[in-house]
Amino acid sequence: MTPFRFGVDYYPEQWPRARWESDAQLMREAGFNVVRLAEFAWARLEPQEGTFDFGWLDEAMAVLERHGIAVVLGTPTASPPPWVYAQNPAMFRTGPDGVRLPYGHRRGYSPHHPEYRAHARRVVTAMATHYAVHPAVLGWQIDNEFGDRDYGPAAQEAFGRWLQARYLTLGALNSAWGTEFWSHTYSAWSQIPTPLAHAAPHNPGLGLDFARFSSAAYAEFQGEQIEILRRLAPGQKITHNLMGFSPEQLDYFELARDLDWVSWDNYPRMWWNVYAGDDPARVALSHATMRGMKRQNFWVMEQQSGPGGWQMVVPQPRPGELRLWAMQAVAHGADGIVFFRFRTARHGAEQYWHGLLEHDGRPGRRYQEVKALGEEIAPLGTRLVGSKVQAPVAMLLSYEARFALQVQQNHPSLSYAEQFGYWYRALHTRNVGVDVLEPLEDLSGYALVIAPLLHVVSPEIAHALERYVHGGGTLVLTARSGVKDFENAVVDAPLPGLLRRLCGVQVEEYDSLIGLENGVTLEHGGKALTVNIWCDVLELEGAEVLGRYAHDYYAGRAAVTRHRYGAGQTVYVGALGDLALPEALTHWLLEQCNVQPLLETPPGVEATVRSSESGAFLFVLNHTQKSQTLRLPEPWQDAWGDTLILEPYGVRVLERVGVSQGVRVG
Repeated sequence: MTPFRFGVDYYPEQWPRARWESDAQLMREAGFNVVRLAEFAWARLEPQEGTFDFGWLDEAMAVLERHGIAVVLGTPTASPPPWVYAQNPAMFRTGPDGVRLPYGHRRGYSPHHPEYRAHARRVVTAMATHYAVHPAVLGWQIDNEFGDRDYGPAAQEAFGRWLQARYLTLGALNSAWGTEFWSHTYSAWSQIPTPLAHAAPHNPGLGLDFARFSSAAYAEFQGEQIEILRRLAPGQKITHNLMGFSPEQLDYFELARDLDWVSWDNYPRMWWNVYAGDDPARVALSHATMRGMKRQNFWVMEQQSGPGGWQMVVPQPRPGELRLWAMQAVAHGADGIVFFRFRTARHGAEQYWHGLLEHDGRPGRRYQEVKALGEEIAPLGTRLVGSKVQAPVAMLLSYEARFALQVQQNHPSLSYAEQFGYWYRALHTRNVGVDVLEPLEDLSGYALVIAPLLHVVSPEIAHALERYVHGGGTLVLTARSGVKDFENAVVDAPLPGLLRRLCGVQVEEYDSLIGLENGVTLEHGGKALTVNIWCDVLELEGAEVLGRYAHDYYAGRAAVTRHRYGAGQTVYVGALGDLALPEALTHWLLEQCNVQPLLETPPGVEATVRSSESGAFLFVLNHTQKSQTLRLPEPWQDAWGDTLILEPYGVRVLERVGVSQGVRVG
């Protein structure tokens, strides 16, 4: 039986050899059974081209192995040594401003440059050959946190080849992009630019295809490394550490396809979110997204273990929060938790990116809390193996739509990620489980499917959604859906385009609310709601009205509709604003779909279930600084009483053996 993996990221190359043994002992005492190594050690592994030194890594792995700790090895291609850059600076990325990055950070390479790809293949081949049968190697992590687009000469050349493979002829490309506009008809593949920021606005077809191309380049770069590892080190599993829901520049479904398992890097409190307050729904959405990449459980490869920061330092995790954050991941389907990092670095850019040990190597409060968590995880993890989150609701994540709305935002406050998050948060606060899936996934098992801002729609997607609704499902679509075809051209039919028959409405016109500070009011269920981003003025074509606009020139017109289609129904939400509208609609939708929340909890308290044929686990997590009291649902209370008291940042895991069918999950 595969054990639950509990571990830490470790950098032996940054510490004296004399310290390795005591570090490994502290790891073992904390209950760690896995360590990630070497993902930033290229300069130590290959100090000069073609000359490799694995002796130090062999020794570090031997120390860990003596303490019963397995290893995930990182391919070190995210941070090449200076001698690589010195050979040819053109191997490094050019930003959207047209300026090539100087050496000094990580992930500065161009994924398109053939010389860099050759360097990467060489070091990965050497590592795979050396560690192909090493007993401590559990698996591999490819590179580190793929992401940034390259706009330089190597990218432009590769973009031309990619477009030629996609369209075959310039005539087909010119037709798809509509290049007669502004006389942009191309007569050679080399004429097609990368969409530099200072040259905007670009042709929307070019913009969307460049986003696709940039994402595909990382998948191809990863694929080269996967091929080497599978050929030379068969049997060793492969992952990459993704970045949850947030990144805007990669299609994670494409990237995850060739991986054996998905992992991601979870930092609940950093400077980009600390000022808005900690948001458990935001983190839960990332967990759900990672779980949906392959519809299986995942790992957290970097779990925040202290205050983070490069130039700035964010607040310390409060007592109990490290356990809370880790257990939230487990509650949402994590089968592995790896803390970043073991000891806080004394040198380099991440001196203030704190680990479990302080700069001086002392095991302080944070280490002791994680050690206590290790004692808790050890018996629980064994019983968790094979259990999964079961969700009655799916949300459709379309990277095509996300990319297209980067090219043309439509409204300064319109964000695909934010609108998606509003709908997820409305479900999360009610303790309703959500799977995050691709639009073409099988949706037949879900009572409710929500697809915010499904901006780019192919005939295949439209037909798949029609099958789902016709078969009895409830689908929610929003304004700015069905607007574009797959070449990012506006459809030549009334909106919502290919989704019009399914929705039973057409968009007579739309109103972007830029500059309208008070927004527009609509009425739904006897409540007045204000939206401040977008309004579709709808003409009914078989749908019924659920909500109407209350003022402006379209007062009285339909804003929210429902259309019966086959055995199911489609709800079209023609207005976009903040969280208020999804919140107001969610309660009604759950009643319509007969989806019961797992249990009612006070604000800031989260509940979810992992279950299997042998039983189920109820996780209740208090994300607040005060004690919380709640009543347990009926399937649990006969064994545990009917009341649960949670301390600040407290977590309870309640187990029911052999009664998983009696537990209402969601």
